[in-house]
Amino acid sequence: MKKNFRKFCESIGIFYSPRFITTIVYMLQNTEYDVGSYLKWFWRTQNFSNVIVRRTLDKTKVARQLILGLYVGMGIQILAGLYVLYAGIFQDLYGGIYFGLALLLSYPVVWAHLVVVQLELGRILLVNPRQKSLILASEQIFKNHPGIKIAVAGSYGKTSMKEILKTVLSEGKKVAATPANKNVAVSHAEFARSLNGNEDILLIEYGEGKPGDVEAFVRNTHPTHGVITGLAPAHLDHYKTLKAAGRDIFALAGSLKAQHVFVNDESEEIKPFIKPGYQKYNQNGAMGWKTSDIVVSLDGTSFILKKDGHELKLKSLLLGAHQVGPLSLVAALSHSLGLSDDEIVTGISRTAPFEHRMQPYPLSGGWVIDDTYNGNIEGIRAGTALLKALSAKRKLYVTPGLVDQGSETEAVHIKMGELIALSDADIVVLMRNSVSGYIMKGLQNVSYKGEVRVEDNPLRFYNNLGEFVAVGDVAMLQNDWPDNYA
Repeated sequence: MKKNFRKFCESIGIFYSPRFITTIVYMLQNTEYDVGSYLKWFWRTQNFSNVIVRRTLDKTKVARQLILGLYVGMGIQILAGLYVLYAGIFQDLYGGIYFGLALLLSYPVVWAHLVVVQLELGRILLVNPRQKSLILASEQIFKNHPGIKIAVAGSYGKTSMKEILKTVLSEGKKVAATPANKNVAVSHAEFARSLNGNEDILLIEYGEGKPGDVEAFVRNTHPTHGVITGLAPAHLDHYKTLKAAGRDIFALAGSLKAQHVFVNDESEEIKPFIKPGYQKYNQNGAMGWKTSDIVVSLDGTSFILKKDGHELKLKSLLLGAHQVGPLSLVAALSHSLGLSDDEIVTGISRTAPFEHRMQPYPLSGGWVIDDTYNGNIEGIRAGTALLKALSAKRKLYVTPGLVDQGSETEAVHIKMGELIALSDADIVVLMRNSVSGYIMKGLQNVSYKGEVRVEDNPLRFYNNLGEFVAVGDVAMLQNDWPDNYA
């Protein structure tokens, strides 16, 4: 009883502490300042003292401005409440006491909503005009740039593909690429401003978020080549259907010569969009080159690539057979662009796992494969296949599930459970949330015989992962579950 009362007091008390302001801005930041997503999260949150769980607020310029605006707005409402309360008590102002109390008690909730007005005004008056100007200027930079411009689009694997291209092509060409996963119009514009104009190749990542995005990126960046990495349920809260997402992604192909479009046809969902003339790549090879002798281990992935008697022996630090297709394409494309065999072999040898993308590290005498950036069913397919292919004393699989699956949520997570069950995992660890039941159903569909654990406190589990992993284990960690999802 005392414990519950203490929790109740904490949940109420946070509204009137400076921490609440930080919490509001944290919620905005973690929803990427999307008003609808922020309000949905705010309205369904029951205990605001538990909102900031796994991360801390990144005090960017925008975050600091919002915090200042909230302090000023709340301060004005508090002063107004005190004045009205004073007038009600000492000047017999009708209803003043109650109105004053209402102002004093309601200011946290009022400004948790009025911050949206502050945010939108900032967008309308400052952010949007500046971004529009940058984007308009960048269109001419891209249009006039003499280099080859390779755009990379898809539901998954975009950043990895772009980084592989950058690593290998840089062995023989002057290459510039959009940084990290900065893949929206304003990021493209800032990238354009950084160019010298003498680059041989530009690599531009496209991040689809809503219908029309990719088409707009194409108009602005004028690509000469395009790589489409795959199609899977993602951002379906905006696209509604996978077909709509596919149409948007393939807007890239519509602007290019067919022979300059490279498509990963291992993605089943992508096949209806492939047209004659597109160059397909997969685990078997790319651009007429054929693969053989594929070997996968925790040390990386090796294979042989052959075409017309020409042979390349390639070894990458990237993990998994699913990497062979992208690596084959990059090697073949690099050859067609004039790189020597030695440059290609050296470039491929320098390709390594990117942060939180099939990234291995030792722990407690075992190995952890961190694939927590992944967020789609094709990534699950690749991760479970890799776990199955590796040798280990025990195989462990850990996931909270996937977000942004829209109407496909149940079907995707049941399929996810089935894939996990077929991975030879000895122990499966799920995080208790809105999709864990669907994953359990998938496990049951194929009669999974291993151990299943459902964790109520994900943060505690991940913080104590060293107590879970033992000597000889391989643990696959897939996906993230942001704080704004239930």
